[in-house]
Amino acid sequence: MSTLISLTAAVVQAAPVFFDKKKTVDKMISLTHEAAKQKAQLILFPEVFIPGYPRGLIFGTTVGGRTSEGRELFLTYWENAIEVPGPETDVLGKLAKETKTYLVTGVTEKDKISDTLYCTLLYFSPEGQLIQKHRKLKPTAAERILWGEGDGRDLNLIHTPYGKIGGLICWENYMPLARMALYNQGIEIYLAPTADCRDSWQATLIHIACESRCFVLGCNQYLTKEHYPEDIQGLLTAGHPSLPSSGGSVILSPLGKIIEGPLHHKEGILFAELDPREIIKAKMDFDVIGHYARPDVFDFKLKV
Repeated sequence: MSTLISLTAAVVQAAPVFFDKKKTVDKMISLTHEAAKQKAQLILFPEVFIPGYPRGLIFGTTVGGRTSEGRELFLTYWENAIEVPGPETDVLGKLAKETKTYLVTGVTEKDKISDTLYCTLLYFSPEGQLIQKHRKLKPTAAERILWGEGDGRDLNLIHTPYGKIGGLICWENYMPLARMALYNQGIEIYLAPTADCRDSWQATLIHIACESRCFVLGCNQYLTKEHYPEDIQGLLTAGHPSLPSSGGSVILSPLGKIIEGPLHHKEGILFAELDPREIIKAKMDFDVIGHYARPDVFDFKLKV
């Protein structure tokens, strides 16, 4: 670690304007300015904040079957996905420049050539540039109806005056080798946007903080049935176990201690000052790629 400076981080827990990319971007503009007023230099939004994580929807699918109504709903979702780069990323880049922040958000990305959708994490610099795009390696369960698989070539970090920043999306964080790909690059601020509001996810984030010895920012949407458009509410699966999604956004220290959160049952923004010296202190007794590694026993290679 070179000499770094402290960072004020903001984790935004909010609901998007579902299936409406323009109104969701407008909401992001307001929330980003709100966080920047509190001197935030890094602002994180949840997984697929644009145009929303469609929890509880099945898009007319069963094993071996699809419906025309489900295809129409998929078309609506597809129409509100964004191209990268595209008009929406231009707006977000300008927003990052106006607020002088590193702005990171999850989006559903529409591939310009294939039309396939991807669950993607975008990073914008304080200079207004789109500096990193990561596509989720493996959509979970029924998410595979919506999103293709990332190819892993974007498992790299961004280098900032505050340290090396990167992350994985939701259940990618359960992939040990994906985490190791980040650890081996010396990650210092670990971002984990998600759609998981369960207690087991909190345990996962604590484990990652302890394992990585870096700061971990967990970010989720707060979601109720009423956040969906009225014409879609009737399509939600009855008794879905995580509607509403209570949230659970949290900021953790390199020793796995809670700094702020977890935030439940409402929208809000968590703020925390991240002191890079805490990373060094945490590595005194455990460094996953340093003195606690055994390269004579284990070999790790990223193939792409």
